[in-house]
Amino acid sequence: MKYRTLGLLTAAALFNMSAAQSTAPTQTPSVQTPAVPTPAAQTPAARTIPTANYVALGVFYYDQGTYDSAYVAFRAAAEQNPGNTEALLGLGRTQAKLRLYSASIETLRKLVALDARSVSGFVALAQAYQAQYVGTSDRTAAGVTGNLDEALRILTTAEAAARATGGTTLNVNLSKINNERGYVYRLKGDAAQAITAFKLASSLNPDNAVILYNLGDMYYANGDLNAAIDSLQQAVVADPRDAYSRAYYAKLLALSGNTTAARPEAAQAARLAPTNAYAVGQYGVVSYLARDAATAGAQLQAALKLDPLRYPEFYYYMGRLELDQGFLQAARGDLTKAAALASTNPEYLYYLGLSYERSQGTTTTDRVKALSNYQKALTLNPGYRLAQDGLSRVK
Repeated sequence: MKYRTLGLLTAAALFNMSAAQSTAPTQTPSVQTPAVPTPAAQTPAARTIPTANYVALGVFYYDQGTYDSAYVAFRAAAEQNPGNTEALLGLGRTQAKLRLYSASIETLRKLVALDARSVSGFVALAQAYQAQYVGTSDRTAAGVTGNLDEALRILTTAEAAARATGGTTLNVNLSKINNERGYVYRLKGDAAQAITAFKLASSLNPDNAVILYNLGDMYYANGDLNAAIDSLQQAVVADPRDAYSRAYYAKLLALSGNTTAARPEAAQAARLAPTNAYAVGQYGVVSYLARDAATAGAQLQAALKLDPLRYPEFYYYMGRLELDQGFLQAARGDLTKAAALASTNPEYLYYLGLSYERSQGTTTTDRVKALSNYQKALTLNPGYRLAQDGLSRVK
């Protein structure tokens, strides 16, 4: 009713105004003074955003892991100033993160052509070749089989550029180059060369926690647990707030049997980075190795919720925990995920086979799947004794 009343009043007012106008006496029109024309308003010129602002914005987004936005900012900078090396470096790195490998390589080649002494440019170019190699499933068809050799060649050029530049940053630059060499040799399966490269990088930059982490990781991959623990301990000392190094150090301590020292380190890593899936998950791994099932389950589940695809290891330990508790269906599900995400890990395949070999309640043995997974594990590691024994049991 309120709106109807308002409408009627408005109509009445308009009617009264019309009537008043029709009955008003005729007025003699007054003489009008010609209006002085008003100058048209000027449209302000569009303000040009400096290239440096685009670069700074790109760096901000890149550091936040928002690579789509970083790409837009760096591309705008490179389009505005094609010769800006910082814009090209950021664009090339971001393109690699977005799996635009060919575009990344092209961008970074432009950069090093403009600045033949750009150590960062050469290192980023080597990283782009590695990323393309790792991110390509059919490497022969895609023509990327020579990427790792090309990356090593680029790093040799980078070293020459660093030595030619010299200065106070020489050792830091050489450490970056050798750290990258370690990555390449690891991808090539050359553990000895990788360790040599990481050791040289560490000697040039002894307080760098990332290099110490990489060296420890390579020692562990090569079966030298004690050397790995020593290197990771140094990484923790170098950067006490680095949750990655501390979490990895805790796991290695637990694997060595020293769960007493491992548990507080793992808990501290999780406290330092409660939303970091790696730190939270390794707390779960350490708890499992320390036979703390409740904490292990809670932390592993939390880690998998934070990042469901990046860490097959956490599905593996979750599956191990469920297998220990007799939850075979859940164990089979998690161990299947672990084996799918890390299909070249014989241990994951063995425990998946073991879960199918066992039975519990209404969950029956599946000897065919057990046999298949034991065989896959042995194909990857013919000397794997647990898988040999499992195969003998189900044949």
